[in-house]
Amino acid sequence: MALRNIRIDDDPILRKVSRPVEKLDQRTQTLIDDMFDTMYDAEGVGLAAPQVGVLKQVVVIDTGEEDEKMVLINPEIIREEGEQRGQEGCLSFPGKAGFVTRPNVVTVRALDREGNVFEKTGEGLLARAFCHEIDHLKGQVYIDKVEEWVKRE
Repeated sequence: MALRNIRIDDDPILRKVSRPVEKLDQRTQTLIDDMFDTMYDAEGVGLAAPQVGVLKQVVVIDTGEEDEKMVLINPEIIREEGEQRGQEGCLSFPGKAGFVTRPNVVTVRALDREGNVFEKTGEGLLARAFCHEIDHLKGQVYIDKVEEWVKRE
């Protein structure tokens, strides 16, 4: 396992659409492990493969809550409910934070690291993480959705 460089600011890869994972090989498993290491080292709660320069539909999330450490491969949002407005930041935009409105409850369908299909419903922070990271796979970044920037002192 290794730390990977997180792509930041205007790196063009952050605006590109990721490709679905076709096969779960050792290379994909290594990517997943490296993404967890990189995310933890940067003290994040989520990381998408494009943020480490890989245009594959792979996301890792760990909100610190029980049952909220997960791998999402080829994820899709299948249900959204409610609304929450909260502060977001991103490992690819260090030093910035702003308020973004997201659904309060989100259900995703994805493959786990063994290739099993699963569905998971998240509320609050986990719902926000699902949306934020899946946006990365579509070449979308949160700074385009910020309604109000948080002033840093």
